Amino acid sequence: MKDFPTRISYEQVLEIVRSVAAGRRLDRERLAVSRADGRILAEDIVAPIPLPAFDNSAMDGFAIRHDDLRDRRSLPLAGELFAGQSAESPLPPGQCLRITTGAPLPAGADTVVPKENTSVGADTVRIDSVPPPGAFVRLQGTDVAVGDVVATAGSVMTAARLGLAAALGVSQVGVSARPTVAVLTTGDELVEPGMPLAPGQIYNANRDLLMALLRNEGLSPTAWPALRDEPDRIRALLADAAETFDVVITCGGVSVGEKDHLPGLIDELGEVFFWKARVRPGMPVILGRVGKCLVLGLPGNPVSTMATFLTIARSLLDALQGRTEDRPQVWAALAAPWNKQHDRHEFLRGRLACRPDGRLWVHPNPADASYQLRGAADSNALIELPEGARTFAAGEIVRVVRY
Repeated sequence: MKDFPTRISYEQVLEIVRSVAAGRRLDRERLAVSRADGRILAEDIVAPIPLPAFDNSAMDGFAIRHDDLRDRRSLPLAGELFAGQSAESPLPPGQCLRITTGAPLPAGADTVVPKENTSVGADTVRIDSVPPPGAFVRLQGTDVAVGDVVATAGSVMTAARLGLAAALGVSQVGVSARPTVAVLTTGDELVEPGMPLAPGQIYNANRDLLMALLRNEGLSPTAWPALRDEPDRIRALLADAAETFDVVITCGGVSVGEKDHLPGLIDELGEVFFWKARVRPGMPVILGRVGKCLVLGLPGNPVSTMATFLTIARSLLDALQGRTEDRPQVWAALAAPWNKQHDRHEFLRGRLACRPDGRLWVHPNPADASYQLRGAADSNALIELPEGARTFAAGEIVRVVRY
């Protein structure tokens, strides 16, 4: 096999992942704003109009000139104006106008008195509580000015950003294409769920696990049936998948055993960017290329699969789509001490919770072996412990990756 980085740090893994993905950025496409939720923006969204688009009332009540209240509390009612109507005439001096929330403020008016602070007669309105000048008026452009960049390329089109774009009249946005992803699981021991198990066999949990994780990222992955540990068969399917997909994610067959064929096959068919990282679980993880397709090989133990997907595969998928906005960072206090007895960067399972004092605490799960999938199912987060063997004290602040 050719030379490539091996047994590298987690930080080096992320650096290589982002560098490789940067040279393979996916194409952009234009989508209707209504279909763009969760997508990565490929261009800035620039405001074509101000928000609010015009001065308008923030309350149901009465529009007034505040100076008219200097020497009186009752004002003749000049008419009414509802949301969606045009304020064609200015407010006559010394009078008030019934107005609803969102209705345009007529020229001359500068304040709105809420309805509940008035006493309404047949043709006059008494102001029972005088608001300060400018109260309950939403001025044009105080939320967004024309030309403001309201969302930048590389950020995620959240529901709030989608709503903002729609409020600005933006009907289409440029986004990065979604990566196409194939999932290959390997192993002579794998049997489909629902089938009887022979001695030495296990059910193929990793495929469903990976497919769910990918769907959670908004993707539509394709899964192959489990492959036996036959190098010719794996070679053929890997080459076939590489012709069709942007990314192939494999499970199992990446270590140094007699049946671990994937590192050699990736090296034979393309190139390896790194193999093995100083992480636990997931040490044998490998990233390579076959043709234009990136191949990310994850270890076969289910917790290793999940941990390396959440920390490495997600970073790869984000970088391919040009995401520059960080995923939400969570830091929490350890609810119990943890004695870390190895040097690798660890992703320990734990349960994140907020206590009544408002602090986030994370409880380490003692089921920390990479085959203990129940420990991962009973948890809701990965506790990130940096390289180096040491004891982490209860109350110590650690970074947490939620799932």
